[in-house]
Amino acid sequence: MNRFLTIVKYLVVFIAIQVFATFAVGFVWQLVEGDNARTALQTAVSDEVTTNGLAMLLISAVSSVLTILLFMSARWSPFSRDYIRTRPWTLLFWVAILACGTIIPSQWMLELLGLEAPPEMQQMFEKIMRQPAGYFVIGILVPIAEEMVFRGAILRTLLRIFNPRYHWLPIVLSALLFGAVHANMAQFFHATLLGLLLGWLYYHTNSIVPGIVLHWMNNTIAYVLTMLLPQSADCTLVELFGSEQRVWLALACSLCIFLPALFQIVSRFERRF
Repeated sequence: MNRFLTIVKYLVVFIAIQVFATFAVGFVWQLVEGDNARTALQTAVSDEVTTNGLAMLLISAVSSVLTILLFMSARWSPFSRDYIRTRPWTLLFWVAILACGTIIPSQWMLELLGLEAPPEMQQMFEKIMRQPAGYFVIGILVPIAEEMVFRGAILRTLLRIFNPRYHWLPIVLSALLFGAVHANMAQFFHATLLGLLLGWLYYHTNSIVPGIVLHWMNNTIAYVLTMLLPQSADCTLVELFGSEQRVWLALACSLCIFLPALFQIVSRFERRF
């Protein structure tokens, strides 16, 4: 029971940091704007802040940095160089390749289920990405912070609760929690699937490093698509590729990337463990 309460504590702290960062940035935003008639609460949730890319970038940056510092200093997500000392560069390379093979199939499944991220979420993401430091925050800070919380802290604790024979159950639970904090069905579905891969990597390596690489590559691809193909966020795969036949071809190509990468990763698990 104490370990379940510990997991609840990790989630509450993670969410509380997001709320604090929103209010703190909103308060500073109010001071900079010089509008003394507003309260910090009103500013934090106002359209001016939530639709301003710089403000959202600062909220993401502050919350990520605070999360990393707190979970590291409290040793809720233990920091160790042991895994890096084994020089797993080839495995990490294939993890990055694996991420490249998940993007189109994930989007295809979202469209098949009729799920779509709210337009305001897509707009917010684009506004953050278009800021000068957008990639650094979304591509690097956010993956590190989220992997420390959901794999380094939550999944690590769940694996201690359940019998090792049922290790898949902690992986599924941590993935569902990871999806739930994204607060909409489209992102819940994508984040849960991603969380299953991230949890699987953590279980076999006992390190968040492979998960950070996968998470980083996933967010990097999203960044590149946003910058090079801004219309991709508002169109279906058929509209993007031009025909349904090309979509099926793209799916086949994705599987030709995903399956060999998966094989290479599993084969290295077998040799290393």
